[in-house]
Formats: sequence, structure tokens, C-alpha cells
Amino acid sequence: MQNKSSEKPVHLIRHPRSDEDPDDPLEQCRRDFRFGHILDANGHRVPLRRIELTDTPSAFGGGRNPVFFVPDTSGPFGADNRVAGCWSSPFADAEEGVARGPGKTQLSLAQWGVVTPEMDFVSARENQGREAFLKSVEDCANPKVDRLVADLFKTPAWTGELVRREVAAGRAVIPANRSHRRLEPTIIGKAFRTKINANFGATPGGGKSSSMELIGAAMLAGADTVMDLSVGPGIGKMRREVLRWASVPVGTVPIYEALERAGGDPEKLDMALFARVMREQAADGVDYMTIHAGVLRRLVEATKHRLTGIVSRGGGIMAAHMHRHGCENFLYENFDEILEIAREYDVTLSLGDGLRSGSAMDANDAAQWGELEVIAELGKRAQAKGVQVMIEGPGHIPMPGIAANQELNDRLTGGAPFYTLGPLVTDSGAGWDHVTAAIGGAMIGAAGASMLCFVTPKEHLGLPDVNDLKEGMAVFRIAAHAADIAKGRDMAILRDRLMSAARFEFRWRDQYALSFDPKYAERLRGVTLSGRGADEAHFCSMCGPKFCPMKIARDWFKD
Repeated sequence: MQNKSSEKPVHLIRHPRSDEDPDDPLEQCRRDFRFGHILDANGHRVPLRRIELTDTPSAFGGGRNPVFFVPDTSGPFGADNRVAGCWSSPFADAEEGVARGPGKTQLSLAQWGVVTPEMDFVSARENQGREAFLKSVEDCANPKVDRLVADLFKTPAWTGELVRREVAAGRAVIPANRSHRRLEPTIIGKAFRTKINANFGATPGGGKSSSMELIGAAMLAGADTVMDLSVGPGIGKMRREVLRWASVPVGTVPIYEALERAGGDPEKLDMALFARVMREQAADGVDYMTIHAGVLRRLVEATKHRLTGIVSRGGGIMAAHMHRHGCENFLYENFDEILEIAREYDVTLSLGDGLRSGSAMDANDAAQWGELEVIAELGKRAQAKGVQVMIEGPGHIPMPGIAANQELNDRLTGGAPFYTLGPLVTDSGAGWDHVTAAIGGAMIGAAGASMLCFVTPKEHLGLPDVNDLKEGMAVFRIAAHAADIAKGRDMAILRDRLMSAARFEFRWRDQYALSFDPKYAERLRGVTLSGRGADEAHFCSMCGPKFCPMKIARDWFKD
């Protein structure tokens, strides 16, 4: 499938191609989207990165090692797509794909018993090359490798039908606006791989990195979705450019653009303006939208005695409007109109936590719990209309209170996907809040959260640039991976086992390839041990060649 000839190729930021640098640690990580090795039930190419593990050195007994597959979200920004004009989504020209017609949503079709092409596609994505991997293990005929997988893969692989059941029950969503033509669909739900969202956007204050640089960096770093939080002039033009190239689901917060059109004055907002903005964004192809319909007057009153009040931008906008007009939240009062627009385009609603806590002292208070109860009820109304729903979760929560948020969400919603910001486990992490949030993210992910919204080192301090984004994505990918291990996800457990095997056998390049940032891992090792000989050394610089405990243990058992 080729892009329309009228579209000029655009050079995008990317990792270097392996054939440009034979020593690149990504050399053994090839994107199977390009080579077409993994297909879904309808013949669509599934984007995965294939890691070709090296043989075990003869000094350690020799033996072949398998091919392993990891998720790939790079789309047109990836190493195998030097020019974006060479890339096309598997659904770009598929009439049976996301262009199903107005009113036919993934949820309504699932409830009617229909397995959509998107469901088949995400099932193959979630299987992560499982069948090809097991065939590779068989071909290796390596007892050591057999031992790594002996207790795994006891549950059936995902199929379109199994995915359909999760979507029909409201426990998972496939954000796939029928107008987003270059989308590679993904699924968000408790039963699936923990996903990560990366926020980006422009503000009047500006920043060093453009939105396209940020979205490219986010997709290269492994973001499963991206969310445009831009405010100020030119929002629509930038959003359409993002949707032109984004292969991951794109989210927005429509109230931001509505406020811009109201001249920045919350008092001038109304439902008519909001509906126009929402419909335009839906027509552009936005896959999911945050709607702050749970910020009610009585709950805003409950924030008066908080240490940090209201910290959500959307929550603050709605609170200001209600205060100035002495009225109820117009998004809440006109929720049926919101549902009609969402259903028409199959926009997934992400019901926002506009009253989330901004400090540990305010965590799990009446305002936060009350809003969760309101949006849980709104979520049920949405699902009854065939509209897909996610529930947004808390901000600053000390460790003992984290699991309670997931438990309450599951009880109130019947297990709707929980999408959380962090949570941040301490208020004192300025400059390192990506770490404080990732700690909480791993904990709530282990408890069942479906998607984690990343945080960067600039949280609370300023607008992030590309380097901040990469740092935030790295720690959140680790957090999500740790959560998947806690949930018993076979491919996450297996990745760790393959890494440990490579570490024990000093297969350094395999360790780089299996890490979440191969180039960074290689660079750190090169600080103290460099050159091609470093990749063959059977020790690291920590213990040196004589005192490596793994080498000592191996020599002991060899005798």
C-alpha cells in the first residue's frame, strides 16, 4: 500500500538504519512490520521488532538461541522507514477497517457478536509473535532455552473472538476513530499488556522542541498512545499534522481548544462551542478525548480545604465556569450530546479526573472519590449507548493508598480500563518526578491499571523537551514491564529470563537489544569498557576479570 502521490515524503527523526552502522545495537532488532513476517488473521502486517539473539559462546556450552519479538510503535518514524512517504498503515487503504460507517463502534459491534478487523489486529499485536517464537525455540533444540519456557504459555493465545468478549464487556477499549486513516490499532484493558501514554503539546510560553519532534520521539521511545495537550493559537493545524503521521491512537482535551476560541475566558464557554470543537476534532480523526464531566459544584466545594486545591487544568477551567455562572457543569448536563458525537465517529471517551489530588495530603479525599463515583455512572451511560470508555485516575497518592484506587474503579465500573497519571508517591521529587510517578505507576499497574500516563523530569517545573520525554518514557516502560510481570504476562516474564540468560553468558549485544534503550545501555558499558573486544569480555568493570561471581559460580559447577 502506498501513500497518496500528492503527499510529499517528510524526513522525520529516527534511529540510524542498521545498514548505515554495522555496530549499531539495533542491528539485531529488525521491525517485522517492514519484513511482513507476523500477520494477523486478515493478512495485515503486525508491527513488532524482531530480536535475533546470538548463539551461546562455546565456552559456556554453546547452543542456538531463539528469535524474540517486542512491541514496536515507531510507525513512520522507525529505523526501517527513512522517509515517511515510504510508510503506510496496514489499515490506510482497508475499507473493512476503521471506516465502518457512522454509529458503528467497536463496542456496539462487539456487543452484536462481530469480530472486527481491528480486534484481529490487536490480538496479533498482544500475542507478540508468540507462535513464531515457539517455533524458533523448537528449531534451537537447546535444553537451556526449553527450560526458560517450560512453565509459560499455559493460557490460549489471543484471538479476535477473545478480544471481542473483553470489548463487549466494557473491560477493554480499542481507540480507533474511523477517520484516523493511518492508525495501527492497539487495545487498552486490564487483561492486556500495560500501555503507556505520552503527553505533548505547545503552550504560549513555548518550548525548545516542536510537536512533531516530540511525537516522533515518543513513538520511537515506545509510546502506545500520544495525547495533544496544546493550548494557544494554531491548535487545529498542529493536531491535523500530528494525525497525518501518528500511527498510534491520538488523544485530546477538547475543552482546551474551546477555551482558546472563547478568547481564554472560561465565562464565555458553553455547550454549543464545546460541541463544535469536539465534532471538528472527531472529524479530524482524534481517537480518544478527555471529558471533565465529573467536576460537579458540590465536589468543587469539597476541595476548599485541600492543601493544593484543584491541579487539573481541565478541572480548573470547569470550576471557574461554574463559579462565574453559578451553574452546574455543562458537560455533565449535556452528556448525551457528547455521547452522540462520540458514537458517530467511534471516539473513546476518557472520563477525566479533574479533581485528582495534587499532594499526598489531599490523596483519596471526598472530592477525588466523589468524582470517581460520578464518572463511573457516566461510563455506564456511555457503554449503554455503544461508546467506549476509559476512567482516569489519581495524581499524588502515597503507597498505602494506591491499590484502593484500582479496587474502587473495578467495583464501581465493572472493570472499565483505568488510565492513571502516575500516581506520584511523594511530593518531594522535583526534577525526578518521572521516578516518583513510575514507582506509583508500577504499583497501580500491578493492581490492574490498563494504561499509565508518563511523567517527565520537568513535571511541576516546565515544558519538557525531547530529552525529557525520552527519560520519562524509559522509566515508564520499565514500570509498565514490571507491572506486566506482576500480572503474570508470559512475554514480559520471558523477556527477563532471556536477559538474565544473556547476562550469565556475557552476551553483551543481546543484553543491549533486550533492554528498553539499547543505545543507552551500550553507551554506559562503553564508558569503562570500549571497543569490539568489550562485547566479547566475560566480565564487567564492576568486578573485573578475576572476581566476577557469575564466572566463579559457573567454574565451580563445571568441576
